[in-house]
Amino acid sequence: QVQLVESGGGLVQAGGSLRLSCAASGSIFGINAMGWYRQAPGKQRELVAAITRGGSTNYADSVKGRFTISRDYAKNTVYLQMNSLKPEDTAVYYCAADPRSDPANYRYWGQGTQVTVSS
Repeated sequence: QVQLVESGGGLVQAGGSLRLSCAASGSIFGINAMGWYRQAPGKQRELVAAITRGGSTNYADSVKGRFTISRDYAKNTVYLQMNSLKPEDTAVYYCAADPRSDPANYRYWGQGTQVTVSS
C-alpha cells in the first residue's frame, strides 16, 4: 500500500501562486507515475499534471505555462507549482500515484486539498 498526503492548499487572489506538496509513504518503490487531479463543484475530476519516474511530464491544456509539476525522489514528494491562478482553478486537488507510467486510472489517492482562487 501507498499513502499520499497533500498539503499547501488555501485561499489566494487571482494572479497569485500556491505550491502543493504530496508526500508518499509505504510501498513506494514500485511507484512510477504521480499526478495531480482536481475536481470543482459539479464537475468531473480532471487530470491537471502528471510526471513519470523518468521525469516525463504532461499537463492539461488549461494549465500549460502556468503550472509546473516536479518530483523529489529523495523526499518521495511530488509538487505542483501553480502560478497566475484564476478563479476557474478553484477545486479540490488530489494527488495520485500508480505503478504504471501512463495509467488511465490511478491506483492510489490522497484525501485532497482545497484551493480557492478569489477574483
